[in-house]
Amino acid sequence: MAVRAVRGAVQLERDESGHMDEQVSELLTAILERNALTTDDLISVWFTATPDLHSDFPAAAARKLGIVDVPLICAQELDIVGAMPRVVRILAHIESDLPKSEIAHVYLGAAAALRKDIAQ
Repeated sequence: MAVRAVRGAVQLERDESGHMDEQVSELLTAILERNALTTDDLISVWFTATPDLHSDFPAAAARKLGIVDVPLICAQELDIVGAMPRVVRILAHIESDLPKSEIAHVYLGAAAALRKDIAQ
């Protein structure tokens, strides 16, 4: 079993805790499903949020999904002029037999524009 990394992002419509929970849960679920992963395959997950998001920790959504024994951390994205607003990004370290070229990176909605080269 190899250690791999999978990326993802979603742009929120508004900075509200319930909306963040819903959108981050959808993103995490899509990452797991598209890569045929279970929560046991997760090693750790980094969440970042743009500086305009204040309503909640993105990692709280993972805990609500039952991801309770995986190290999670939240950080703030760089505040870059012209960057897409209200974005939560994920970098998950996983155990998988998939080759790097077959890892499905998930960018939902408008966030697909962030990484057209790897968005699926």
